[in-house]
Amino acid sequence: MTIYKFLLLFLLWVCLPHFCSPEIMFRRIPVPQHKILGARVPKSDGKILHRQKRGWMWNQFFLLEEYTGSDYQYVGKLHSDQDKGDGSLKYILSGDGAGTLFIIDEKTGDIHATRRIDREEKAFYTLRAQAINRRTLRPVEPESEFVIKIHDINDNEPTFPEEIYTASVPEMSVVGTSVVQVTATDADDPSYGNSARVIYSILQGQPYFSVEPETGIIRTALPNMNRENREQYQVVIQAKDMGGQMGGLSGTTTVNITLTDVNDNPPRFPQNTIHLRVLESSPVGTAIGSVKATDADTGKNAEVEYRIIDGDGIDMFDIVTEKDTQEGIITVKKVHSPLDYESRRLYTLKVEAENTHVDPRFYYLGPFKDTTIVKISIEDVDEPPVFSRSSYLFEVHEDIEVGTIIGTVMARDPDSVSSPIRFSLDRHTDLDRIFNIHSGNGSLYTSKPLDRELSQWHNLTVIAAEINNPKETTRVAVFVRILDVNDNAPQFAVFYDTFVCENARPGQLIQTISAVDKDDPLGGQKFFFSLAAVNPNFTVQDNEDNTARILTRKNGFNRHEISTYLLPVVISDNDYPIQSSTGTLTIRVCACDSQGNMQSCSAEALLLPAGLSTGALIAILLCIIILLVIVVLFAALKRQRKKEPLILSKEDIRDNIVSYNDEGGGEEDTQAFDIGTLRNPAAIEEKKLRRDIIPETLFIPRRTPTAPDNTDVRDFINERLKEHDLDPTAPPYDSLATYAYEGNDSIAESLSSLESGTTEGDQNYDYLREWGPRFNKLAEMYGGGESDKDS
Repeated sequence: MTIYKFLLLFLLWVCLPHFCSPEIMFRRIPVPQHKILGARVPKSDGKILHRQKRGWMWNQFFLLEEYTGSDYQYVGKLHSDQDKGDGSLKYILSGDGAGTLFIIDEKTGDIHATRRIDREEKAFYTLRAQAINRRTLRPVEPESEFVIKIHDINDNEPTFPEEIYTASVPEMSVVGTSVVQVTATDADDPSYGNSARVIYSILQGQPYFSVEPETGIIRTALPNMNRENREQYQVVIQAKDMGGQMGGLSGTTTVNITLTDVNDNPPRFPQNTIHLRVLESSPVGTAIGSVKATDADTGKNAEVEYRIIDGDGIDMFDIVTEKDTQEGIITVKKVHSPLDYESRRLYTLKVEAENTHVDPRFYYLGPFKDTTIVKISIEDVDEPPVFSRSSYLFEVHEDIEVGTIIGTVMARDPDSVSSPIRFSLDRHTDLDRIFNIHSGNGSLYTSKPLDRELSQWHNLTVIAAEINNPKETTRVAVFVRILDVNDNAPQFAVFYDTFVCENARPGQLIQTISAVDKDDPLGGQKFFFSLAAVNPNFTVQDNEDNTARILTRKNGFNRHEISTYLLPVVISDNDYPIQSSTGTLTIRVCACDSQGNMQSCSAEALLLPAGLSTGALIAILLCIIILLVIVVLFAALKRQRKKEPLILSKEDIRDNIVSYNDEGGGEEDTQAFDIGTLRNPAAIEEKKLRRDIIPETLFIPRRTPTAPDNTDVRDFINERLKEHDLDPTAPPYDSLATYAYEGNDSIAESLSSLESGTTEGDQNYDYLREWGPRFNKLAEMYGGGESDKDS
C-alpha cells in the first residue's frame, strides 16, 4: 500500500464520528434546578409541571474535496432524541449551499453532497438544522448551527509567480554568493498534512549554481566563474509539495543568470611595436596616429589611460586619451623647434596603457597595465622658403634718389634639395608702386621719390617663391620708415583777419601770429619772425616761443586814404638747411569805439549810414519768396484750366472717330458707316443718316455723285472736302475724315493673292511681258508655268 492511499484512508477515518454513525443527536439535557420554569396548573390537578430544555447533540462534519464517485457523497446524519422512528419528525436544512450543494433526507436526517467540492474555492460551509413536527409543523428542537469542513487533498501543484526570472551576479564571485530567491506558492491547505509544504531543487544549471531546498535561494556553486569565458547561464528550478516526497506535485521556473563584469583583466596592446609617420614642419596639435590597447572587460572596467613614459621623442610628441573610442591619439607637441627632416628622421616613444578602475580584490592578478614601442618616422615634404627674419625694418631718408637700395631680404629653401628663390612685392601693399625689389637677390629699392609728409611708414609684403615649385611661397612683412629732412618751410598756422583802428597809437598790439612746419626735426620746432622790409606803419616783435606780435608804429590811420595794408612777414626755421617763407598779412583800417571794438571797416559804409538790420533783410526775403509761390500757383492753375467740351457724353466724337463698346461684324457691319463707300467710290449707295449725333433738322439725303473713272486721288479728296463743308449734319467743329481710296484701278489689276485661292485654274501672267524690261524677271518666274506643267 502506497503512502498516498494510506493518507486517503486516514482522512476518511478522521471524517467519521467517534460513535457508530456520523450523525448529530438531539437529546434531552437536564436543566439545573435554578433554570426550571414553573407554571401554574388548574386547581383541580394541584401539581406544578416542570419542562426540561432540549438541545442538539452534534459533531463537526468533515467532507473530502474532489470526490470522484458516481453517487452523492455522504456527509452525515442529523438525529433528535425525540425521533421515535415513526416518521412524525421532519428535518430541515438551511444555510450555505442548502438545497443545492447539500440536501437532507426529511425523514432520516441523512445529508449528502450533490457535486464535487473544491476546498480552494471554499474551506467550510455553515448550515442550520431544525426538527419540526410533521403534523403540527411546530419545532420540536430549536434551530442549531453546525459546520461542514472540507478536508484538503493534494490537488494543486506549486506555482511560481514568474515563468522566467532574470538575475545577475558578479563574475569571480566566491562559492555561496546569493544570486536571487525564487518562491513558489501552493493553493492546498498548509495547516493539514504536507500538501502545501514546498521543497526546491535544481534541474538544470549544475554544477555552476545550487538552490536552498527550504528558501529557494539560488547561490553560486563554482569558484572563479569568468565572464570572458561564459556570460549567460540558464537555471531550471523545481518546486515540489508533499515535502518533496514521491507522489508530490511539482512546478518549474527558469532563471536566466548573467555574470556581470569586474575589472579582472589588464589592457593588452596587440603589437609590441607600432610604426607611425608624420610630415616635417607639421603644426602643433597635428594628429599623427593612434594606439589602442584591448581589454576583455566592459564599461568602466575597460577604461584605459594612455601616457608616454619614455623615449627620445617625449619632448616632441604628446598623447591624448580619447574617451569614446578608448584610443591614444599621438599629436605634435608645442616645442621651440618644429619637426625637421633634415635634422632628425626617426623618434621613439614608449607608451603605457593602464586601467583607471582597478578592483583591489584582483591585485593578485598582477599590474593592470601594458606598454608598447611607437616609432615615428619624419617624412620630407617640399617646404616653402624660409626668411632669415620674421619681419624686416628699414629706415631711409626722404631725400634719397630714385633707385637707391634701402635694404635686402634673405630667404632659403629648407629642403635637402635647395631650390633657387624668386622675390616679388605684393602690390596690394604698394599700390602707388613707390618701391621695387630685385627678384634674384631680394634687394629693395625706390622707384619713386619719397615724401615723409605724405606717408611716414610703408608696410610692404615681400613674397619668396621657389623657382622649381612656384606654388610654395612664403610672405614676410617689411616695414619702411621714412626719416625726415628739412625740406618744408614754415607757414602761418591759420588765416589771420587783422584790422587796425583809426585811432590806434604807436606800439599798440593788433595781432599775434604763429607758424607750423610739416617737418619734424629731432630737436623740435623753432621759428623766427621778421619783416621782409622796413615798414613805417607796422613792426614785428618775435616772442621767441614760435609766436610773434604785430605792433603799430604811427599814431592814427585814415581808412578813406588807405583802407588796407599788406605786411610781408618772413618765417624761418632752425633746422639744416634753413627753410623760410614769406607770409603776407592783410590789415584793414576800421572805425572803432573808445574801447577798441571794431564798428565799420568799409569806406562805402559812410554813404549808407542807415543800414538795414538783419530782421528787415529776412522780412524782405520772405516777401519775395511768397510772391514767387503765388506766381507759380497762378501759372499752374491756369495750365490746368480746360475748355468746356461741346459734347460731354462718354462717346465723345473726336477726329471723326466713334467708339463703340460692342464688337461688330467686321466689314459686314455697315450700320455706322459704309466702308465700301470709301474703298469703291463707284458703288456709293444712298447716303444714310449718322447715328452718332442727332441732327437738329432732318434733311433729305443727297446722293453723292460718283467719281468718274478717270478721277485721281486729288480730285477725290477735294470733292469729299467740299461735300463735308456743305453737309448741314456734320459736327460744328473741325474733324478729320479718313478715306481708303487709292485712285483708279491699275491696268495690272490686283497683285494680291488673297483671292487667288478661289480661282479654279492657273492665272495667266503673260501680260507681264508687255509691261517693259522691269517686269521681265516676274514674267520669267510666272510666265513659264504652262511650259513647266506640260513638260
